Amino acid sequence: MTLQHIALESDWQAAQERGTYPVSTLGRTIEQEGFMHCSGSPEQLQGVLGRFYRDVSEPLLVLTIDEVSLDGHGLDVRYEPAVLGGDELFPHVYGGDLPVGCVSRVDRLR
Repeated sequence: MTLQHIALESDWQAAQERGTYPVSTLGRTIEQEGFMHCSGSPEQLQGVLGRFYRDVSEPLLVLTIDEVSLDGHGLDVRYEPAVLGGDELFPHVYGGDLPVGCVSRVDRLR
């Protein structure tokens, strides 16, 4: 499954300097949320973009995460229902901040 995360360009740039990406979702860190929110399909990604990021004017990126590399950093993926309810499962990354080396691709959204 494709594991993707929507990121503010400024957050990703800061992560490049720090070596880890600490953002869970818009305005919340992994430490605050307990995990990093991700999408597992293009449809999920578009849904998240429309629901939570439509009013964001800052440039947005899609981080594609190498799921296999997470294990080596003590991180694991759990497929869980959306926080807002429903029975669609979303991938959540647990275990701490995301090492930038686990990101295999970065694409500009807008």
